[in-house]
Amino acid sequence: MGSLYAVNIETLNGIGKKRAELFNKMGIFSVGDLIEFYPRRYENWSVITPLEETEDNQTVCIQATVSSHISSVRTKGGRLLTKFSAFDDTGAVEIIYFNNKYIDTMLSYGATYLFYGKINRTMTGCQMISPMFSKIGNSNGMHPIYKQTNGLQNRVIENAVKTAISMLPQVINDPLPEIIRKKFSLCDYEFAIKNIHFPKTEDDLQMARKRLICQELLILMLGMNNLKNRDKKETSLKLKKDYTEEFYSLLPYTLTNAQKKAIKACVDDMTLNSCSMNRLVQGDVGSGKTAVAAAVCYNAVKNGWQAAFMAPTEILAEQHYQSLSKLFKDENITIDLLTGSQTPSQKKKVREGIASGETDLIIGTHALITDKTEFKNLGIAITDEQHRFGVAQRAKLLSKGKNPHLLVMSATPIPRTLGLIIYGDLDISIIDELPPGRQKVDTLLINGQIRRRACNFIKEQIKNGNQAYIVCPLVSESEADLAAAEEYAAELMLKEFSDIGVGVLHGKMKASEKDAVMKKFEKGELSVLVSTTVIEVGVNVPNATVMMIENAEMFGLSQLHQLRGRVGRGKNKSYCILVSDNGNPDTVNRLKTLCKTNNGFEIADADLLQRGPGDFFGERQHGLPQLTIADFADKINLEISKEMCNYFIENQDEFSEKEINTLNACVKRLFNKGGNNIMN
Repeated sequence: MGSLYAVNIETLNGIGKKRAELFNKMGIFSVGDLIEFYPRRYENWSVITPLEETEDNQTVCIQATVSSHISSVRTKGGRLLTKFSAFDDTGAVEIIYFNNKYIDTMLSYGATYLFYGKINRTMTGCQMISPMFSKIGNSNGMHPIYKQTNGLQNRVIENAVKTAISMLPQVINDPLPEIIRKKFSLCDYEFAIKNIHFPKTEDDLQMARKRLICQELLILMLGMNNLKNRDKKETSLKLKKDYTEEFYSLLPYTLTNAQKKAIKACVDDMTLNSCSMNRLVQGDVGSGKTAVAAAVCYNAVKNGWQAAFMAPTEILAEQHYQSLSKLFKDENITIDLLTGSQTPSQKKKVREGIASGETDLIIGTHALITDKTEFKNLGIAITDEQHRFGVAQRAKLLSKGKNPHLLVMSATPIPRTLGLIIYGDLDISIIDELPPGRQKVDTLLINGQIRRRACNFIKEQIKNGNQAYIVCPLVSESEADLAAAEEYAAELMLKEFSDIGVGVLHGKMKASEKDAVMKKFEKGELSVLVSTTVIEVGVNVPNATVMMIENAEMFGLSQLHQLRGRVGRGKNKSYCILVSDNGNPDTVNRLKTLCKTNNGFEIADADLLQRGPGDFFGERQHGLPQLTIADFADKINLEISKEMCNYFIENQDEFSEKEINTLNACVKRLFNKGGNNIMN
């Protein structure tokens, strides 16, 4: 089918230049793209409902004969109104269309059709407004409904797909080798394509879906495996000496076994392997990933390399800078901070130190990957909160050195199978235990009616010398949203917390303003911090014991878990209060999940099932290609696809060169879709 990807969609019958532009808006440029534009749902036309058995607002398929002439009139508002009557053996129905000037040429008096739509029962009888229709014998029972755009109706897309499928060659190069299809009980590609678009039965549809989902996930996994192997480049950067024990002596506390195991894996990667390290350190909130990063930085600098530590926010970068400066203050290590909000002269001075090699460890935000930032001898690149960075940003940081090592960290727990896909190009270390003394946070779900009691509870905590966060959800960083956050804080200052210091923090504030607020909060000059989710990541104030989250239903479980992780960092008992007036049972059950467990991986599983993978990655920042039919929440097919991937990799000799090349072509096409050009 490869050649159909070279056939422009405009060449299909009925698709002119204007329609082609509409298809292009949906990412369809070729006939091959159209064949892989799968329906988003189906209407079952195989069950015919007699008119006398229909109910008001019921969506049904009826078989009826047009029993009156089709007449059209213009309404006062200028709309074209078309009406006619139809009947079956049990009753009659009035059918109405709006602004369809061709309907009288498409339907004939005395002819019988299938009409699919919603029944409206009025005082005068049954109505159907703008139902879909088909001649008897033309409908195959399961009717595909595609994603649409303005000006492009479902019927046009459906007819175009039929034409595209008719162009399939008699002998199709199946992307899945026959050995794999038989081993994993999957249908062939031709059956799958025809039945994903126009299935005759529900069983045929499910067979087609399983085959295409497993194929897409297999292609994704093979691509990630290729990236992993491609990124394993030979490097001359090997640790000549292990300074880990020396690093341990600097710490005022003892690391957990899980932290030590992760550090050893990193040091081994940089000592024993001939290729650059590509490792993810994944751990729950508060598990101590920063200490692992510090150990890696210490080893790198002591061996004569530069280390770059990139954080997603200026607050977090500043925090890392302060903590590492304090830890390494007597070690003759030069540490600098580089952020976008610094003055041009400040940035110039820092960049000069990086370029000359005077700076050993540089901590910063995206300013680290600008063209102006050049390193003399970058040995290790570290990204914190990996889900905030994409593949391209990671690659940009690595391009600052000659095959440097890479360590990425994430506090967003991801189910194991999903993690193998998302981070398939990385080796993974998991920190699965918390440091001694880390407090379990009690989580409560309340409604707005008892918010005052919650505020009184916060006041009691403050009287005892503690502090609190109150988080407001923002749909966007718009002026209206930020004004609402400021207004909410002002209301608290005037009412519940009139005698208590309240600060406000949001993403649109200048970095200097945010820093000033955070420093006041850290020093205890502010007792309550009203914030947006800018404090979701990394902020560490051990004295904070309460996290209250307004409109908690607007957040995903994983994000709520991240926010909860801002408290419970000191010696005092801590609490998370979820405020929600949403009474939807599914929403309530979702929020109660957070009340039942503090285990991030359990929460991630629940979030994946309930909300899908979007909550983990935000606006596609994970850098993966866009999938067309597979779903990361589909655990069963994820497992099958992983087995398929392992089998293919481990048994390459069983497959012909043609089969391998066909699969590789699919991998390249998926990863280069949309102009990503990840696979070159």
